[in-house]
Amino acid sequence: MVQTLTDPQSGLPQPFYLLGVRVDRFTQSQVLDIVMNILERARSSDQQGICQQIVTVNPEFVMQAQHNAPFLQAINHAMLVVPDGIGIVLALRYLRHPTPERVAGVDTAVALARRCALQNYRLYLLGAAPGVAEIAATRLQELAPGLQIVGTYAGSPAPSEEDELIERIRVAQADVLYVAYGAPAQDLWIARNLARLPVALAMGVGGTFDFLAGRQRRAPEAMQRMGLEWLYRLYREPWRWRRMLALPQFMIQVVLKGHNFHDA
Repeated sequence: MVQTLTDPQSGLPQPFYLLGVRVDRFTQSQVLDIVMNILERARSSDQQGICQQIVTVNPEFVMQAQHNAPFLQAINHAMLVVPDGIGIVLALRYLRHPTPERVAGVDTAVALARRCALQNYRLYLLGAAPGVAEIAATRLQELAPGLQIVGTYAGSPAPSEEDELIERIRVAQADVLYVAYGAPAQDLWIARNLARLPVALAMGVGGTFDFLAGRQRRAPEAMQRMGLEWLYRLYREPWRWRRMLALPQFMIQVVLKGHNFHDA
């Protein structure tokens, strides 16, 4: 699937491997068009195909992938890897392989829900703390009138729960699955179960349910436009400072090693 998305005949840009981690350089609109095409093909097919995975990558993902081979493989083998994080956008610009825009995970999850509402595709919300997905579902249906959310469940990414979770999703007859277990757990969970997930598309959405449910606040739009969402989150959650160290470490690695990686 990845090869067809980046076929030179398609007119879409080739992916760039940033410190060995693939990044697809698409606009959000292109991402949504690709996804809707996949959903349409799945709907028209007589047989269930293999689920397709979307990863929303940021500098923290890239740094974790440097020493987590299964995570790196999950990212690089995903159907789409979108640049969620201003650090990714700036690094690609520095390396002269720019991406047209940041494709934020929260915004993409909402935009995809709106497209699903228009085309009657069904959505399942998996993950976050107990009760959060239910609140997020209500908010998502306010933002995407007519959206069919056919199931919500917290569960956990533990392998021992996989059979139960997959059965819940199968019974719900969902088309799209949002998984909110945080990285790398959510992305590894999806990758492990691609062959048996009974949906056309699965996307790791991190803290999206918390934002939708009002448990976390996003940065003001002005700060988002300036690429300072990370600073606002650090202000709101100072305990995250250790995790935020990934950003300067990432930029140092980009400067030192970035030019050694090239287009696939």
